[in-house]
Amino acid sequence: MAGHDGAHPSRGVARPPPQPSTACLRQAPLGPAPLARGGRDPTAFAAHGENRFQPMKPPRTSDAPAPAAAQMQNFLVITAVGTSQPGLVDACASAVRDAGCNLLDSRMTVLGSEFALLMLVAGTWNAIVKLEDSLPRLEKKHRLHVFAKRTAPRVPATNLMPYAIEVVSSDRPGIVADVAQFFSARDINVEDMHTAAYPAAHTGTPMFSLHLTISVPTDTSIAALRGEFLEFCDQLNLDAIMEPVK
Repeated sequence: MAGHDGAHPSRGVARPPPQPSTACLRQAPLGPAPLARGGRDPTAFAAHGENRFQPMKPPRTSDAPAPAAAQMQNFLVITAVGTSQPGLVDACASAVRDAGCNLLDSRMTVLGSEFALLMLVAGTWNAIVKLEDSLPRLEKKHRLHVFAKRTAPRVPATNLMPYAIEVVSSDRPGIVADVAQFFSARDINVEDMHTAAYPAAHTGTPMFSLHLTISVPTDTSIAALRGEFLEFCDQLNLDAIMEPVK
């Protein structure tokens, strides 16, 4: 319906600006925006190019070491015992090689009818694990008893002197125990030992020989130790020599 001037009621009439609803006013936050977890401003993530929703990496659950540690040398001592037969040294050495490990030190002999081998091998973490996993197959294939134990490289001692001990006598029980007790009572460590029983050349008398390598502390009087040891051997009717390792 037209007005007095003939214009439409909605034409030429200024409308008041819209008022915010009371619901919006109640929902508007009071004060600064809440901080993100850890006390950081949420806008700071975008400013520094960070993705605030990027998931955290899960903790390492594997036993595998970090890449740098995996390249470090690890050490394993292996013993193998079984009925002596051709090919056992080949089989054991091949297992070490095929795993990518290096054979550092070893001892092998036949005791009675038994093959006995002791090895120290080194390799990366992955190579040592591969070797450990192959040992059960080595046992089964060659009927061996194999034992393996992780170890660490030996730290060279600067306060010890290596000495060689040679003992020969007619064979009787207890020679090794007697000599070993002499040195252990003085806190002297035996580093290496080799013994053998054999018949004398002309008479066939049973004889026994003992070779030891010992580590003598540098503050020990060598003259006094040698004198005590030779007197001890005389009392047991043992022929003995003590001299520095050359």
